[in-house]
Amino acid sequence: MGLVTAGLVVAGGIAAAPGGWATAAAIVVIAGLHAEISLGAERMRRRIAETRYIDLSSVWTFAAALLLPPLLATTTVVLIYTHLYFRVFRPAGTPPHRQIYSTSTVVIGVHLVAVIQYLFGIGDEFSSPLGVLCLVTCLLAYTATNTLLVVSVIRLAQPGSKFLVILAGGDIALETATLSLGALVAAVIVPDHWVLLVLLLPPLVLLEQTTLIRQLETRAETDEKTGLLNPDTWRSRAQRGLAGAERDGAAAGVLILDLDYFKEVNDRYGHLVGDAVLQAVADVITSEVRDDDVAGRFGGEEFVIALSPVRPGDDGGEAAVREVGERIRRRVETLQVQVSAAPTLVIEELSVSIGAALYPATADELDTLLSIADEALYAAKRAGRNQVQVRNGTPPLGIPAPDHSSS
Repeated sequence: MGLVTAGLVVAGGIAAAPGGWATAAAIVVIAGLHAEISLGAERMRRRIAETRYIDLSSVWTFAAALLLPPLLATTTVVLIYTHLYFRVFRPAGTPPHRQIYSTSTVVIGVHLVAVIQYLFGIGDEFSSPLGVLCLVTCLLAYTATNTLLVVSVIRLAQPGSKFLVILAGGDIALETATLSLGALVAAVIVPDHWVLLVLLLPPLVLLEQTTLIRQLETRAETDEKTGLLNPDTWRSRAQRGLAGAERDGAAAGVLILDLDYFKEVNDRYGHLVGDAVLQAVADVITSEVRDDDVAGRFGGEEFVIALSPVRPGDDGGEAAVREVGERIRRRVETLQVQVSAAPTLVIEELSVSIGAALYPATADELDTLLSIADEALYAAKRAGRNQVQVRNGTPPLGIPAPDHSSS
């Protein structure tokens, strides 16, 4: 099969017009130059990518798909990705079979683009309204095909993973922007302005650097096991939330959540299973709070949420805060965690105890709110666990606020 494919590629290349060869050569050279200029950033981006990695070579592979006969475009893609493998992916630790699969998905996209252009009756002329429609259709089909194939194999490799989470982790907006630049290369630059290809390199390198900085910032701000905010970042954003509530004259709430008997899960099943449980609980928390609320992990099995603003009512917001806590508690109570490391193992009978404090009814400083919420949490533990308690009052004098930042 491999010999047949190689023969078809060679035959396609021989059959291509000299102009096609020149276009392919130019795309390969500029793609190689782009890769070499951005080598350090791309290696790091590949290493720290948590789900699906988007490389900006799509600018050149999509342009090749639009401009070249399918087999010559395939040859171009293979050359670009071979260079990327030896210069970026292999040093970043990517196994060869993953690179082969990724290249294959791009090759499939190339042939799909050729089919769409044939159906539209459009070659490499995209200036007409029909040509623009063809271009947009090709972009959407190329993106959808590559995305579905890559996300599907990630889900197979990680049972229990969620499609939308993987998709969001891959940054579909970055891929769309990259393919749009590829469309501009094919429709505007290559036909009449070859020299302008060089001018694409600085903005591409800047885009890669910006994306890398954003990835590094995200890693620095989030808890590695759950994806929630780490203690320092949570505190900073919770403080901003309280400041906003004070400015608007609104109420706010702080909740501390602690998984009941979590040590038994770790002791019985091991820390990999414990990590899966933590991630599942973090997913519950994320789904039950609003985008403006701030959720974090303080360490171990302890989570924290800052709700701002909440409906004040006559109770200072207690009903609204309790409602959020009860939703999370009920979801955790019915949670079934499937462990990817052991697909037949499902963890059930989980529960969470929750303590909450209100702003400004109870206190107006974050550390004091945390201390009061902590008192309420331990009251929930002493009362039998798996419940929500909202404490109205302050901690006893002389007891400092607990330092959760190092827990």
